[in-house]
Amino acid sequence: MQLLLGQTIRFTADPFKAPLTDSTTHEPRGAVAIEGGMIKEAGPADELRQKYPQAKVTDYGDALISPGFVDAHVHYPQTAIIASWGKRLIDWLNSYTFPEESRFGDPAHAAEIAGSYFDLVTASGTTTTVSYCTIHPESVDAYFTAAQKRGLRVLGGKTCMDRNAPETLQDTPQSAYDDSKALLNRWHGQDRLSYVITPRFAPTSTPDQLAALGGLWAENPDVLMQTHISEQHEEIAWVADLFPDATDYLDVYERHGLLGPGALLGHAIHLTDRERDRIREVDASLIHCPTSNMFIGSGLFDMNSLMEQGHRIGLATDTGGGSSFSMLRTMAAAYEVAQLRGHPLHPAQLWWLATEGSAHALRMADKIGTLAPGSEADLAVIDLASTPAIAQRAARAEDIWQAIFPTIMMGDDRAIKAVWANGTCLRS
Repeated sequence: MQLLLGQTIRFTADPFKAPLTDSTTHEPRGAVAIEGGMIKEAGPADELRQKYPQAKVTDYGDALISPGFVDAHVHYPQTAIIASWGKRLIDWLNSYTFPEESRFGDPAHAAEIAGSYFDLVTASGTTTTVSYCTIHPESVDAYFTAAQKRGLRVLGGKTCMDRNAPETLQDTPQSAYDDSKALLNRWHGQDRLSYVITPRFAPTSTPDQLAALGGLWAENPDVLMQTHISEQHEEIAWVADLFPDATDYLDVYERHGLLGPGALLGHAIHLTDRERDRIREVDASLIHCPTSNMFIGSGLFDMNSLMEQGHRIGLATDTGGGSSFSMLRTMAAAYEVAQLRGHPLHPAQLWWLATEGSAHALRMADKIGTLAPGSEADLAVIDLASTPAIAQRAARAEDIWQAIFPTIMMGDDRAIKAVWANGTCLRS
């Protein structure tokens, strides 16, 4: 048994729905007991040391022991093109994304980038990612193999496109179905890996391909489905031209069997009232990608209104359109977007989004994103005084959230003191 000592924060309720005083428990000197890759218990350090006297103790001092961050929407093949200059969505795809993704039929290249990607994200305290791969099965194999070696719980799938993309990145309705089914059967449920059915977005799939993937989802309702929706106005107009019979963007997916519980809808910035109501009705998840939305100039996600309406929302970097691998920077960007919307987010709400909230969006809050007994022991240990600028501000904090907020706004990988995955220390 392992016993990790440090400050702990546990959510006892959703901080978007309950008063902050009723939604969190802070232990200034807390502990997390780990056994068999699982969290056995979290509580006051003195109590757990007495209860588990034979445990191997790792003392992190004043550092914060948090659930590992959960990044609900990424494109790992874009690792090498992150922070490329000056394009909006459609130009970004044509100028940067598609040329890079064309290289992923090479297993060696895919393996190199997958390894680099997981090194970068675990260095930033992220222990779960949900990735779009490329059309190449090799890209999926590389992603899951690299995660499996590190003991990570990750999700991902082959990106499917049969139009409006270079010929080197197009499949067909039948090959998209066949490849996705074969990859699902190979990887889903292996160790800590989950397959996600992945049409890139409506403009790059014909109705026949969308229908084929909707059929695959109907055959495998326990897996998730991910795609993009309403990221930019030009994209929405494009979808309207391509699917003139559809009521709106969301209707394109619903007509082809791609809407329901387990749908992860990336961006969702410019939804109509009808789309909002229907998404909430079916209990699909919206994934907020704030650094990407600002970097590519997409718009401001309406967190306050969508939360008030009862939506299930996760948080994501969207690398490489997103400009950082760090969920700390992503929380900071979410705060800035909410400020521009006139409804600033409390640090507790930001931290919840990056951990338990994203786990709820993935329907995995029974496994990840919490310090609850029975959760998998995926942890990030956060130094709340990692730089002189952060330390001098945190020293004036009057409560734990004032101490955490400077790290949210100014922290980077220097704040990540240790990372644990499935009860094993990956970084220290």
